[in-house]
Amino acid sequence: MLTESLQKDHELIEKVLHALDATIKLLKDGKQIPEQILLPTIDFTQNFTDICHHGKEEEALFPALEKTGMPSHMGPIRMMMVEHQRTKAIAEKIELASKKYLETNDSVDLIFTLEIYVQHVTEHLWKENNRLFKMAEARLNHAAKDVDKNLEEIEEKKLKEIGKSRSDYETLVDDLEKSISEIN
Repeated sequence: MLTESLQKDHELIEKVLHALDATIKLLKDGKQIPEQILLPTIDFTQNFTDICHHGKEEEALFPALEKTGMPSHMGPIRMMMVEHQRTKAIAEKIELASKKYLETNDSVDLIFTLEIYVQHVTEHLWKENNRLFKMAEARLNHAAKDVDKNLEEIEEKKLKEIGKSRSDYETLVDDLEKSISEIN
């Protein structure tokens, strides 16, 4: 399946969204969220989601769809690009709100920013999984091997730029889930 690599990314991203949702609940309950939870969250949202995953879509999937006649200046591709920019901006705000929280213990901005991120990315993933990827499967069936190869190459390149592997991020997500579950 042509979008399998991207769907696997989505599964990993969804695990982080669940962890962030749990973090929001803990913060609202007055629990302390340590740096060892917030820093991996920042790493994941800024590096894996934005640089690696969005890079794969923007450098492989979207250009392949354009070649089939899907315009990039409007419609689904344009909407996804706009949403990627919004995701990046919110992830940057998570970093700022996390720093403020760690310095002041004031969780208001962090809770607000995490809630926006979880809602936005959840809705975005739904659109991709249920709309864009279905269109891609139908339009790109003839070029599936080339697109898959391109997605793999871009993932490898992006992760190399970050200095991590997919396995590193899978471990990060597992550790994040475990750390959050241990907060009482």
